[in-house]
Amino acid sequence: MKTTAADNAVVTLATIDRTQQALAGGKGANLAALARIDGIRVPDGFCITTPAFDRIVQQASIAALLDELAKLGTGDGAAIARVSAEIRACIEATAVPADIYEAIASHVRALGAGDAWAVRSSATAEDLPGASFAGQQDSYLNVSGVNSIVKHVSKCWASLFTERAVTYRIRNGFDHRAVSLAVVVQKMVFPEASGILFTADPVTSHRKVISIDAGFGLGEALVSGLVNADHYQVRGGEVIDKKIGSKNLAVYTAATGGTEHCDVPPGQQEQQVLTDGQILELEQIGRSIEAHFGQPQDIEWCLSGNEFYIVQSRPITTLFPVPAVADADNHIYVSVGHQQMMTDAMRPLGLSVWLLSAARRMETAGGRLFVDVTQDIASPAGRNLLINVLGKSDPLVRDAMTTILEREEFASKYNPETSPAGDGKPHWDYQAIQDFDSAVVAELIHRAEASIAELKRDIDALSGTELIDFILADLEKAKARVSDPQSFQVIMTGFNAASWINEQMAAWLGEKNVADALSQSVPHNVTSEMGLALLDVADVIRPFPEVIEYLQKNAGDDFLEKMATLNGGTQAREAIQQFLDRYGMRCAGEIDITQTRWAEKPAILIPMILGNIKNQEPGAGKRKFEQGMEQAKRKEEELLGRLRQLPEGGQKVAETKRMIDLLRNLAGYREYPKYNMVSRYFVYKQALLREAQRLVQERVIDHEEDIYFLDFHEIRNVIASNRVDFGQIAARKDAYELYRKLSPPRVMTSEGEIITAKYNRNNLPADALAGLPVSAGVVEGRARVILNLEDADLEEGDILVTKFTDPSWTPLFVAVKGLVTEVGGLMTHGAVIAREYGLPAVVSVENATRLIADGQRIRVHGTDGYVEFC
Repeated sequence: MKTTAADNAVVTLATIDRTQQALAGGKGANLAALARIDGIRVPDGFCITTPAFDRIVQQASIAALLDELAKLGTGDGAAIARVSAEIRACIEATAVPADIYEAIASHVRALGAGDAWAVRSSATAEDLPGASFAGQQDSYLNVSGVNSIVKHVSKCWASLFTERAVTYRIRNGFDHRAVSLAVVVQKMVFPEASGILFTADPVTSHRKVISIDAGFGLGEALVSGLVNADHYQVRGGEVIDKKIGSKNLAVYTAATGGTEHCDVPPGQQEQQVLTDGQILELEQIGRSIEAHFGQPQDIEWCLSGNEFYIVQSRPITTLFPVPAVADADNHIYVSVGHQQMMTDAMRPLGLSVWLLSAARRMETAGGRLFVDVTQDIASPAGRNLLINVLGKSDPLVRDAMTTILEREEFASKYNPETSPAGDGKPHWDYQAIQDFDSAVVAELIHRAEASIAELKRDIDALSGTELIDFILADLEKAKARVSDPQSFQVIMTGFNAASWINEQMAAWLGEKNVADALSQSVPHNVTSEMGLALLDVADVIRPFPEVIEYLQKNAGDDFLEKMATLNGGTQAREAIQQFLDRYGMRCAGEIDITQTRWAEKPAILIPMILGNIKNQEPGAGKRKFEQGMEQAKRKEEELLGRLRQLPEGGQKVAETKRMIDLLRNLAGYREYPKYNMVSRYFVYKQALLREAQRLVQERVIDHEEDIYFLDFHEIRNVIASNRVDFGQIAARKDAYELYRKLSPPRVMTSEGEIITAKYNRNNLPADALAGLPVSAGVVEGRARVILNLEDADLEEGDILVTKFTDPSWTPLFVAVKGLVTEVGGLMTHGAVIAREYGLPAVVSVENATRLIADGQRIRVHGTDGYVEFC
């Protein structure tokens, strides 16, 4: 029998499989897969496939309108509304070809011509792991008769170009021409109740808790928020929570077609929609569907005649992935990114390098790193470390850990006999704080720089698997350097001296956070020196208007080469190059080796240089450093003078002077180990990219950056075999794009539960945003919410508000007078540099970049740890 175009344009759901999303769209492919699961009821139906839609688009002659639409961005709301309305009108006005009309009629007759139908859109970019597109296209219920079905099929086709669907695609980077639409037509189910089932709790992300919302009638009242639905939670065959909603409204099918809103009788409004038995039956259905698709699902169900029907299932796209565990026990994971000031997703090579150089085993999930701390909680010492050391770094981690350790399943792991208990609070014995000669810092830095020079010399001549083996061996050496006892002791002594000063000055003089003022302009801080060095670059360029104008015109990545012909261009280029020679290995997210370094794209520095020229006076770098030294000196003299007046003042002065000297001599070194680490990373990266260039030339890989999506051992295998799995690389690129959209939790369990935390808001002003005070002082100014370093446009006196700051953000600190971040702690880089520059700073302010509007006036309380709106 000859197959016609219409045979391919209209097919039954039973002939579709899960792989045919390009033909049936996301909804159609998923419904077909659901219908194949034993025990799952899916209403009978058929699908008008994407080839039918493509024919309509061709006949509608909308190519010019699609070209116009492709040029629009999310900010072009009026234009989107106009163009999309024209496209919809063209599609709805296009007659459905006779062969497609007849194929629809034939399927309607075969399944029951007198029945009512649901006509539902099914886009090819729908129900994807990375973007659900839920609710973007239209669906229609209780449609009767072939003519009406065909009319509503056209409406579904047109709904691919609703304003919301177009805007959603623009926001998520989908090409309008690359998306097609199928339409699913199913027999209408007339339910007594409907609802939504999540196979993982959408609030906590707990993978073992099923969440069910239920209402009377059709699910439209629930989805549109017209009623307070019943809410049930189920775990392991037990209903663990119930909230019965007040359901005064329901949506039912209308006798004349479509749907209508009906009042729920008063006696039924507070009635539980589902029995406990039905709730548990739904749990089993949900777990079966989840097992079939291999990931948590968002499921639409309806109950008719005591039978559950499934009318949709899509992946839950907002869940953060869970680290894999080898046993059935529940584990606790703490985010590494929140400690390292880099919560963005990392590519596989970046994760691989960090894992190979880390002193402790880590797990990966969602492109981020986590530490399994389950074993640490067994002893008092381990618990104290988690609660107090991590808590000092991030108070929200402390609160989350305190919350979860109170639970029986983790409390039972605690063995108080494994080590002395203690109360977990610091007890400063200043005699135990080791004295260091100030020359030790210079010696540590000299040894580290000699090691980098040796690395550059040795790696230069290597290639192939020999290069990879060399880097792997050097990473092992670098791991040992991270644990260098002397280096660690210097850092901790500087930190302990600051803590001692703060505790004792609060007790003796009643003054908070004194060490912040004493930490200004300490020597040997490579990160703060970097910010001041960029001020010196601005000083070189400032006298040359031609160079400034050139930089203002958005010079490209090759701007340095083109500067030589300008008046002052040679001097400007030399100044920038000298800066890059010293700091070019830095960048935003620098712990990820795959991130673009300043040396690779010097144009990243242009906005910061121009900002310094605009906002700072000549000689600002030297002047700021000298001012900080003078303020720290005056603070020291003031403190010692006040202490002399106290009982046993001479001893207090001697103790405090010793601690101040340790603080000022050692605190600057805190920034150097990371500088040394990223310096090594950049040497590795340059060598790896040379190898990648060779692989591209030999057509082993398509692009140099393909190696970013392989770990070190996989790169070695590719070099050895001259073969690569392109499918694996493509899948990892897709996963990385998904992970970039997710926000990692501070603390989570292996069951997927995200442990939320909060501050104690006692004694805070109303509506203030709580955080961790890391640099003392109070400052008021205009908030500048900046998410990307390259977008920085600061005026003198602004307050920088961002998600996190690693060392690459330091050059911005010289242009602002306060700092607010969503992530951070006392010893993180932003806090250290804020103290040294004398900037009031509050970090770990949840959702600061969303709650504070760009341009809004705020007041930062860096001493007490909160932000006020002015």
